[in-house]
Amino acid sequence: MTEKRQGWLSALSDLAGAVVPLSVRELEAEIADRLYKVPTAVNEYGFDRFGLSPDEARKTLLPAALLYKHYFRVSTEGIDRVPSGRVLLIANHAGQLPFDASMISAAMILEAEPPRIARGMGEYWIPQLPFVSSRAHRMGTMVGTPENCRALLDDEECVMVFPEGVRGMNKTYDQRYKLQRFGTGFVRLALQTGTPIVPVGVVGSEEQQPGFARLDGLGKLLGAPALPLTLGFPWLGPLGILPMPVKYWIGFGEPLRFEGTGDEDDADINVLVDRVRAGIDEQLSRGRAQRQGVFTG
Repeated sequence: MTEKRQGWLSALSDLAGAVVPLSVRELEAEIADRLYKVPTAVNEYGFDRFGLSPDEARKTLLPAALLYKHYFRVSTEGIDRVPSGRVLLIANHAGQLPFDASMISAAMILEAEPPRIARGMGEYWIPQLPFVSSRAHRMGTMVGTPENCRALLDDEECVMVFPEGVRGMNKTYDQRYKLQRFGTGFVRLALQTGTPIVPVGVVGSEEQQPGFARLDGLGKLLGAPALPLTLGFPWLGPLGILPMPVKYWIGFGEPLRFEGTGDEDDADINVLVDRVRAGIDEQLSRGRAQRQGVFTG
């Protein structure tokens, strides 16, 4: 690189530093510092064995942190209850797009002591999305197969699961805060790996993008599990998918530790699933009782 080119690049860097608000630069430094405290073993190329890149995570976490602090104005309660080592964060799911997952992830980086990277278990169709697939993997998200989840737990990771799946994410507004049917695989994995479960209630995501109908058939033709119709989509085009600036509240319940082998009958497993559902419902009730309105805390 020539000396002249280096001078131009240095000048552009100085200009960018002057233009970016101080608060944003301080937030970026905070994210870098907290990611540094996460003991992630990476190879010579800067990736862990699951595809996570701390450098890429830092870049993606900045917009998530800005949303966390200034758009959704997230409040958390009980985050100190999340134990060290392997753990399953089990949360309700809503909002058409997974901003709830992003806000839980941001909370675990910005608020948890020590900071943790919440490894999300994503839907099967995420790898089919251009650009999104590679970015999701570099942030730590993996397709939610039992094998992937077990491998992460065996590595003592913090794994985030939404047992409602798209049933929760794309539900209509009249079903808000009504937990949909849960899958049971997460309880079997918790039993097989001796992993504590922390119920997580997210208040706010259920109102961020109210849907009044969903076209499952058309969605499947387009390669998605459903096509929601909301107040903004598809009437406003791409802008219609943006969430409203609702006030988020995220509550972390007491860890649940179950004993068993994971080979129990479905009836026995469902009893444990219901205990997790009850823990999430308790957090949702607490959060809704505390807030003053959908847009204010």
